[in-house]
Order: sequence, then C-alpha cells, then structure tokens
Amino acid sequence: MDNNIIEVKNLVKKFNGFIAVDNISFFVKKAEICAFLGPNGAGKTTTIKILTTLLKPTTGVIKVNGYNVISQSDNVRKSFGIVFQDQSLDDELTAFENMEFHGVLYHLPKKEAREKIEMLLKYVDLWERRNDLVKHFSGGMKRRLEIARGLLHNPKVLFLDEPTLGLDPQTRNLIWDYLKKLNLKEKITIFFTTHYIEEAEKIAGRVFIIDHGKIISQGRPEELKKTTKSASLEETFLKLTGRSIREEKVNGIDRMRLRRKFRH
Repeated sequence: MDNNIIEVKNLVKKFNGFIAVDNISFFVKKAEICAFLGPNGAGKTTTIKILTTLLKPTTGVIKVNGYNVISQSDNVRKSFGIVFQDQSLDDELTAFENMEFHGVLYHLPKKEAREKIEMLLKYVDLWERRNDLVKHFSGGMKRRLEIARGLLHNPKVLFLDEPTLGLDPQTRNLIWDYLKKLNLKEKITIFFTTHYIEEAEKIAGRVFIIDHGKIISQGRPEELKKTTKSASLEETFLKLTGRSIREEKVNGIDRMRLRRKFRH
C-alpha cells in the first residue's frame, strides 16, 4: 500500500536453528509513531536490525520507504535514521564534528550540511555546546545529539532502539517532547522499542507486543487495554506475556550461559 512506510511480510530470522523472529507480518503507515514491546529475547532488536539492513532475514519480504531491504539496501539506508540502544558517538570529537562526519558519510553538500547541523543542534538545545567534546556530555545530551545526527540526512523513518534507557524521567520527557514535535511538524515516521511501557502507552499511536519471536497482539493502546480488560498497558503486557523473568538471548544463546562460560 502506498501509505505504508514499513511493510513486513512473513519475516523469519534463525540463528543456528534458533528462531529469533517467527514469521511475523506488520505494517507502519507514513507519519505514524509505533512501539515494539516485548520481554528480553522476544525479537525486538533483531527485527530492528533487519529493518535497518544490519542483519539479513532468513526468509520474508521487508520494505522500508518502498525499497527492499536486501536488493535495494542503499536506498533503504538513505531512507532512515537510527538511534541505537548503545551509544555510538565518537567521544573524542565535538558535537559539531560528530554531526559533520555523519554528513560526509551521506555525501551531503558542505554548505547544506552545516546549515542543517545548526538547525538541528538548536532544535535539541545543543548549539551552545557544539564545540565541546562529547565525552563531557551527560547521557541525556548524548541522546539528544544522536537524535539530531539521525535526522541530518532528512530520513523518512526514525528508528529508536531503547532511546531513553537509563535516563532520568525529566530527560526522557524532554526527548519525547522533541520527537513528538518533530513527528507533527515534519511528518516523520517514528518506530521505537522500549522497556518503559508507560512510554509506549503515552507516545505510540499503535503498539506491537512481541514474545518468543511472534507478534501476539497489536493495536492502539486503548484497544489493547479494552481487549484484555486491563486498567493499563502494563497490565495488558503482563497478561499477554506472563510475569516470569526472561534471559536475553544473543544469536539464540542464553546470555547468562555466555557470561558463565567466559568467567571460567
């Protein structure tokens, strides 16, 4: 459908026989804000990595901005910005230099890049700190810079993998205020994963709940709560996924087992 910016059909991802993503299909419309919710090891980050061409699917058809993630990967990469779960800035460069380097990677004309850098750094309240080394920034400032960097090449989609993990509530609210304004003003699609269920309930127009590699429910937060007769999205989430603690998996292997192995 022309109105869909993301289309996923029958996506499967296996690691050495382990099924990390199990035949999921979904779509995201242009200018939507959508959230992926799921316990550790549910398949959230694996799906994001496939959508952003960092992993190849085992099977399935995946399109971003109308481009196939395998056969048209260059066009896909030009179509999105991404903020990774782990910090990916160069701490030994200034904020401006981090932005400028990103512009070079995307072959932006120098004059255009510098004008856009100024606009974005002002947008995230970092213009006055543009010449400061990133290693002196707080966690919240680094996140804001990563968001600005991800927007530099005018993407149609912004992927956010746990964008506010470890941040204080004030900084989390500030970042989401920026992103909601951006979505309204620029009509950019935002697709994010989060462990903060109240974030998904408050921010996302639609929520996908994924567990054991399958999407087990999807819809507007109010619809999901109504369907499960729940007072909150957190209650809905627990009813659908259970209350047991999950261990995160790395390429299908229990992370706790990996840690024990490397200790001995």
